[in-house]
Amino acid sequence: MISRIDHISLAVKDYAKAFRFFHDILGSVPGKEGVAEDLKFYFRVFSLGDLTRLELIKPSASGSFLDGFLKGKKDGGVHHIALEVPDIRQTRKILDEKGVPYFGYNEERADWKELFIHPRDAFGVLIQIAEFEPNEYIADSEKLPEGRKWSIKKIQNGFLIDFAHPGGGKVRIQMNREEMGDLIGGLQAAFQK
Repeated sequence: MISRIDHISLAVKDYAKAFRFFHDILGSVPGKEGVAEDLKFYFRVFSLGDLTRLELIKPSASGSFLDGFLKGKKDGGVHHIALEVPDIRQTRKILDEKGVPYFGYNEERADWKELFIHPRDAFGVLIQIAEFEPNEYIADSEKLPEGRKWSIKKIQNGFLIDFAHPGGGKVRIQMNREEMGDLIGGLQAAFQK
């Protein structure tokens, strides 16, 4: 049912301070950002390494759904864990069959369908389950060009190979000449079968 953990979302009071920490100090790459007017919050997705993502969220206006969550917290905290699924309707059906309560089911947007499992029903963590296209939320620098599934770059001590990942972005592997020769031999053998 679950494709992968897409991101961990942190609700923060001081977005500029959080941005400096995760971007300037830890080197995360900023991706898609936006404002959800109905819930009054701003979000920005960051990539860390090949496949790990973090989302920073903050209130964008008074009366934000985050106000209660942030009250009494010094800087903020982990708000939810987002899980990607290939089919939100199938996920909903399974949760119904298994008696797992959920809320906030929404499939009105073509690009993002979601539901939530309350922390009281998920061992203390809010779980967001969503169906979406992961590449739409990360920076172009973290993706291969449209239509490409791999790229190879020669470097001083070997090669860098990037593969497109179904969860969005790319996975990088570094190989020396001997490893690359083995890979080429393996590919040739597979083609001859």
